[in-house]
Amino acid sequence: MITLELVTLDGVKFGEEIYEVMLPTPDGQVAIFPEHMPLVSLAVPGIISIRRNKDDPDTSLEHFATHGGVVEINGRRVRVLVDEADASDEVNEQQAEEALKRAQEMAKTADDQVSLDKAHALIQRHRSQLKVAELKKRHQRR
Repeated sequence: MITLELVTLDGVKFGEEIYEVMLPTPDGQVAIFPEHMPLVSLAVPGIISIRRNKDDPDTSLEHFATHGGVVEINGRRVRVLVDEADASDEVNEQQAEEALKRAQEMAKTADDQVSLDKAHALIQRHRSQLKVAELKKRHQRR
């Protein structure tokens, strides 16, 4: 087992012993198991998926939409520091869809690079939230 600490600006969002965590990194999704080699990496916007026990099926994974940050792996501990992390239960799908549309409009009307970058970050954020909501619905149907 490994200890996962998912820490946001508001405090510890998740802090428990787990079997596996899958993290979004610049090089793609990385799965972390007990005794993983030490590593420090960026976390990119995307989905963090957690498997609590070795025999848990994919349908029991817990998912968080995150918006980038830093990952530190040291033997039996994984610490993920992010500005925000939204659990599937916290995502309001309708609000996320509306926010995604607004962000897409912002991108279309952006008149400088800073505004465009902000719009793209918001697009990634809301797409991650919608993906977490989709995963939750898909797993509830099974």
